[in-house]
Amino acid sequence: MAATYDFPSDLLAGQEELQQVRAELSALLKRLPWSVEPLDGFSDDHGWRKVERPASPGWTADEQAEVEKLRQREHELAVFVSTHRHWAELTGADRVHARSRLKHTHEDTEGPA
Repeated sequence: MAATYDFPSDLLAGQEELQQVRAELSALLKRLPWSVEPLDGFSDDHGWRKVERPASPGWTADEQAEVEKLRQREHELAVFVSTHRHWAELTGADRVHARSRLKHTHEDTEGPA
């Protein structure tokens, strides 16, 4: 059986929000055009694989602001989680394993689908 850890509630909340922000950012980036700035499309078949991109209208100021806001929040949360005082209580392999377990705590509480 895998070791269990008693993570502080603020650390659990920070990790959960970090995962939510990363999912939201990923979904947003998939919806946006491939280029931030307006660019013509291109096709290049001279490399080891063909690369094609349609013309990109670029991102609006609102889209750029939303991406920046999410990236900033992701950074804040990543710093909070990775530097949390809880990690000082663990050493070596225990710390590594606990950090890995933290990323999957939401799976443990959801149970089988």
